[in-house]
Amino acid sequence: MISNPTPQRALRGHMPQRPTPRAATTGEHHAQLAGRLTHRDRWLARMLYEHKVFTTQQIVELCYPSMRAANHRMLDLFKWRVVDRFQPFVTTGTAPMHYVLDIAGAVALAYEDGLDPKSIGYRHEDAIGIAHSLRLAHTVGVNGFFTALVALGRRPGVRRSLTAWWSELRCGRLFGDMVRPDAYGRWHEDDHQLEFFFEFDFGTEDLGKLSRKLYGYEKLAAATGITTPVLIWLPTHRRETSARRALADCLSQLDRPRLVPLATTAADAAGDPAATRWLPITEAATRHAGRLRLVELAQLWPQPDLPGDVPPPGPAQQSPAALTAPDPFPPASPASRFRRRP
Repeated sequence: MISNPTPQRALRGHMPQRPTPRAATTGEHHAQLAGRLTHRDRWLARMLYEHKVFTTQQIVELCYPSMRAANHRMLDLFKWRVVDRFQPFVTTGTAPMHYVLDIAGAVALAYEDGLDPKSIGYRHEDAIGIAHSLRLAHTVGVNGFFTALVALGRRPGVRRSLTAWWSELRCGRLFGDMVRPDAYGRWHEDDHQLEFFFEFDFGTEDLGKLSRKLYGYEKLAAATGITTPVLIWLPTHRRETSARRALADCLSQLDRPRLVPLATTAADAAGDPAATRWLPITEAATRHAGRLRLVELAQLWPQPDLPGDVPPPGPAQQSPAALTAPDPFPPASPASRFRRRP
């Protein structure tokens, strides 16, 4: 006999959310979207195609003035099937909303580039499937590094900006037969430019495997004639110390180590990604004490100026059906018609 049964209220889970009505992806709906999507909406859809997934906070860093403004517009885009969304499971608290590209957004982008929507390789099952991917946290971490740089460039009165940002998939199409970085970026600040490959380490990858990537970077630099620094983001200072030893050993075994400039940082270091947190691993680093800012790496490893719309030469060619890489900086907002007159 059960003398002290569990109350029914203790057996209840979280209250299910009311389903949000969404549009059907018909030809009529695609036609209506032509008058609804702003330049920022189309740009954000292209960014989601390129980089797969963003959290709400990352979307705010990219192109919105506040969380409230982002939530309001993202709800519209979700209803219109331009984006889809999900919340990963967490044991405590609530995970942020994650957004991916949806069918109507992919169709709009394809026709905008004059392509058949079936030829761009988009499948909704694959896009939303990242919700179950074991690389979700890694992808969100890589994207968070670059959205933080975009947010720095959006601050008023600054002379710095992220002028290029390519995803792992795009890098794989261009350089995949030699090396596959997590991302490629180009940072401008105070008339200095730094092009870099980015490696994001969660502390789960074997350090030997991480170090062996340097052989691919050396091969790529020799083939292209372009020396591109490699920036490595590590989870803790302890992991960074171990990684630097392994990277330095591998670097000393390269035929031309100067073709692979390296710098590391740890996630628990203070400051934003452009702050004084980068520690080089090169012969040139012996002339500097302590950590450097991102722009100081550009001064340490000066690079020739490349046009912003021309990619560096690579051994592989981009798929002809791939959408063009978006500018990582959001389009300018149009002047408000409700602005108060002086």
